[in-house]
Amino acid sequence: QVQLQESGPGLVKPSQTLSLTCTVSGGSITTSYCYWSWIRQPPGKGLEWLGAIDYGGSIYTRPSLKGRTSISRDTSKNQFNLQLRSVTPEDTAVYYCARDVGVGTTTPTDRGQGSQVTVAS
Repeated sequence: QVQLQESGPGLVKPSQTLSLTCTVSGGSITTSYCYWSWIRQPPGKGLEWLGAIDYGGSIYTRPSLKGRTSISRDTSKNQFNLQLRSVTPEDTAVYYCARDVGVGTTTPTDRGQGSQVTVAS
């Protein structure tokens, strides 16, 4: 069974870059038809899909975040990454990495436990 684990700083200052890594075990991120996503949930709000990278390395990004978001992967480490630039307090959320067979879903087949990120000075 695939397991996902987010890692990264829990506190980021406004205007800086939020960087998170998802380490995958129990399966390869290059497995055909798998899509590896980032999802977040701000306090008191619903889940929001941020973007994804697929088994072939193609990247999909939420249009409203396209200018601030970078998603990448390291196949040698079986990891994929999220960078969100120029953060504001509105980017405070629990960030999840996930796996599914498509993009855009906030109810993926597999999901990490989540990583709390707070944007504050």
